[in-house]
Amino acid sequence: MRTLLLWLINALSLLAVPYVLPLVSVDTFYAALVTALLLGLINTLIRPLLVLVTLPITILTLGLFTLVINGFLFWFVASFVEGFRVGGFWSAFWGALVYSLISWLASWLLIPRRPPPPPPQWPPHSEPPPEDYIDSTARRL
Repeated sequence: MRTLLLWLINALSLLAVPYVLPLVSVDTFYAALVTALLLGLINTLIRPLLVLVTLPITILTLGLFTLVINGFLFWFVASFVEGFRVGGFWSAFWGALVYSLISWLASWLLIPRRPPPPPPQWPPHSEPPPEDYIDSTARRL
């Protein structure tokens, strides 16, 4: 269920990108669903390989080259999805960035977060230490 919700959020985020960048266009909601699915698959399968191959330049640019990789993958998906068009590399670069930000914000707002686990007991399944107990491993005065 969570995966389907993320897919829907990503498709809706993709529909919002042309309002910010006019050189990116999405014709229909169906095209947005297909594009969101393909972007997710390509980011899962191909992006890690590209990041590994371009690791030296990514290190030299302090990680900023991953934004270029994201832009190229955004442009690549636009090249074969009918109904999703990008006007060039820079449109793809900024489109991928805007798409990521909108998707992140929408996911943060709409998907409930799991509560953090309760803190562990010390020691597990026992009573707290007596008040006159001195912890010899503690690093406080």
